[in-house]
Amino acid sequence: MKNFSLLFALLGFTFLTKAQNYAVDQIPASLKNRAHAVVRDSKTVVDMRSADNVLLSINKAITVLNKNGERQAQLALFYDKNISIKSAKGEIYDEFGKQMGKFSLSNFKDESAVNDFSLFEDSRVKYYIPQVNSYPYTIVYTYEIRNKQNLIIPDWRPIAGFDIAVEKSSYQFIYSTADEIRVFAQNYKGKAEEVNSEKQKSIIWKVEGVNALKHEPYSPNPDTYFMSIKVAPKNFSYYNFKGNYTDWEGLGKLSYDYLLKDRRVLPVETIQFVKDLVKEETTDKAKAKKIYEYFQKKIRYISVQIGIGGFQPIKAAEVDRLGYGDCKALVNYMQALLEAVGIESYYCVVQAGEQKTDLLPSFASMEQGNHIILCLPLNGDITWLECTSQDAPFGYLGSFTDDRWVLACTKDGGKLMKTPKFEALNSQQVRTADLSLSKDGKVTGSLLTKFDGSQFDNHYFLTKKSPAEKQKQLKYLYDINNIEFTSIDLVADNDVPRFTEKLSVTIDSYATAGNDRISFTPNVFNLKRSVPSVRNRTLPLELKRGYTDIDSISFKLDENIIPVFLPKIMEVTSKFGTYFAEIKMKDGKLFYYRKLVMKDGIFEPSDYEGFENFVNEVASNDRIRITLAMKVIKK
Repeated sequence: MKNFSLLFALLGFTFLTKAQNYAVDQIPASLKNRAHAVVRDSKTVVDMRSADNVLLSINKAITVLNKNGERQAQLALFYDKNISIKSAKGEIYDEFGKQMGKFSLSNFKDESAVNDFSLFEDSRVKYYIPQVNSYPYTIVYTYEIRNKQNLIIPDWRPIAGFDIAVEKSSYQFIYSTADEIRVFAQNYKGKAEEVNSEKQKSIIWKVEGVNALKHEPYSPNPDTYFMSIKVAPKNFSYYNFKGNYTDWEGLGKLSYDYLLKDRRVLPVETIQFVKDLVKEETTDKAKAKKIYEYFQKKIRYISVQIGIGGFQPIKAAEVDRLGYGDCKALVNYMQALLEAVGIESYYCVVQAGEQKTDLLPSFASMEQGNHIILCLPLNGDITWLECTSQDAPFGYLGSFTDDRWVLACTKDGGKLMKTPKFEALNSQQVRTADLSLSKDGKVTGSLLTKFDGSQFDNHYFLTKKSPAEKQKQLKYLYDINNIEFTSIDLVADNDVPRFTEKLSVTIDSYATAGNDRISFTPNVFNLKRSVPSVRNRTLPLELKRGYTDIDSISFKLDENIIPVFLPKIMEVTSKFGTYFAEIKMKDGKLFYYRKLVMKDGIFEPSDYEGFENFVNEVASNDRIRITLAMKVIKK
């Protein structure tokens, strides 16, 4: 009877569309509230028949309520030599549950899934976009995909994103009683159902009646509050890569021994070249820096995602010969260069992106991580390298990989390490400007800005732009009407690291000039934007990176402007940061000074109102205009 139950769960997909009424009025009103789409019923079954035969079966019905939910009706199926699409079909229903049409795999478009920056990649995608112009409507689709591997098991994420409600959704994982698996349940509040037989086990997770969640500004990484289930088998097969692991230590050791070992062999000539390159250097850090600078000039980044190459780097000798590689290959090559002079380094797996995403400390799995970086222990002076960049400073990781747990694959096993965090006081943007203000409101002068820490990247990308593009981008960044840059000097000091921007500017009609008055905003270049109001906030407030901005501006006034102004000081203090600004006259010049320190951290939803008030008060003070008198010229 137990075997029959498992079989019935799979075959039940066939009859789902026949049995359900897809009229939109059958959706509970609470689920339609604030939703752009509603998942009516979704059933996912993963049947791990063997390590090299995993069948994924999906049956899903979703109602698109308006145009903003249209993306949820689109279906994309990726495949390669390891993944085959066995079947795909579906139907489309109108608002009243009447079938409007149907589709099959022959209606899908098929194209390469290769990125623009990829040289080798064997992934393709079949996708279907329904051509429906009236809302609401419901799309129902079923498909089966066979995986010839079980190293990566599809996650279950019943809530695909914001503004989507879920009426019913389930996930079933079937496996042999001889297999061992690990499960990580994120934000799942129910209790999984287990069905066991003599030869098979099955675990089923279900949710019902989940209301749509609206996106809220400054909210944390959605992975931390959306529901998900991850499954990882102990024994796996991936192409010819076979093994077992239960934790990060084991996975790191497995990766080192099978994927990385013996791939750092270099030609004898290259080894000798590297040794000669650093023979005058006296410390390992100085040697590593010199090798890194040589490495950056020699290589360029491309993507390689073929077969086991999705996880295994091409050999260092090949990168040495070709001069290019993906993140895995370039890190492996840099390791080989360092190894040639006796410097130890770690190949590290990281989940890169502007969102800070940690590897889960308590759950090891191969699909976590999308990028590789390099760590140099250097006897406690830990130094991190981004090996895909030809101009990143030595030892600098930007916001793409900062402040998150990563896996270091070493000969002794894997270990979790934390990448550096940018502290607010070390992430500075310091600007000084010497300006002149004419009687007709024109501003001219020069400004010098230094960017450190996490702010190093703010304008650094400009160094690669053409002169015309630099003008265009600077106008966008500074966003001041009538601004023109008469000179642009950009310098990166990779030893600090620090980016310095020297500009000469003219701004026509910056101030509003009348017969006897002239008014303007002394904070010319750094206006804080206000934040939107959020009523009944439910998500925590996360300020991902702290920073410090300091602006010092002096205005030499036209002789026709009367230098009389009462000093003004503005101060704001809160748990989110501090703000100080001062405007004063000294020696016939007007001086403006501003310092804003923003803290990072995660705060309660109820704190958002205080954050909003703090930022909006800062934004208001930033825009304060002052008015000076002008000499009246008698005719």
